[in-house]
Amino acid sequence: MFISYKDQRIGIFLDIQNLYHSAKNLYRARVNFQELVKALTGNRKLIRAVAYVVKSETALGEKSFFEALGQVGLELRVKDLQIYSGGEKKADWDVGLAIDAVRMADSLDVIILVTGDGDFVPLVEYLKWGLGKQVEVAAFSKTTSAHLKEVADYFTAVEDIPKIFLKKQV
Repeated sequence: MFISYKDQRIGIFLDIQNLYHSAKNLYRARVNFQELVKALTGNRKLIRAVAYVVKSETALGEKSFFEALGQVGLELRVKDLQIYSGGEKKADWDVGLAIDAVRMADSLDVIILVTGDGDFVPLVEYLKWGLGKQVEVAAFSKTTSAHLKEVADYFTAVEDIPKIFLKKQV
């Protein structure tokens, strides 16, 4: 059941890699992050919107993408891409996002996780049952863990938000 009231304090935690790749692979499009935050906030009071990004040395346009995220009011948390000796690459913000959500929970009534990653199920359960918070999840339906949708208090299908896509990629 969706509960929303004017003075509800919300924090939005965005797994940018998850959202970016889902939009690109499913819809050949880019996400309009300004519209996303606006839609998720609604008439509620946005306390913080934090975007978790990974910086690589070779990605073209990465700097301008990060700047655009900042211009729409997202607070960026940036981590360098890790490259291991065997060539394996790792770019994971799961622990950082989870720790930030728990640390900020005392200042929030609602935590909105923008990710489809099922690894966040224990975080959702802890925020709900351990801290008594309302937890919402927003992501693309087709790439969201069914279990994550199930444990969240409310699920928003990002693809259903009006004006969510920027121009289509070729």
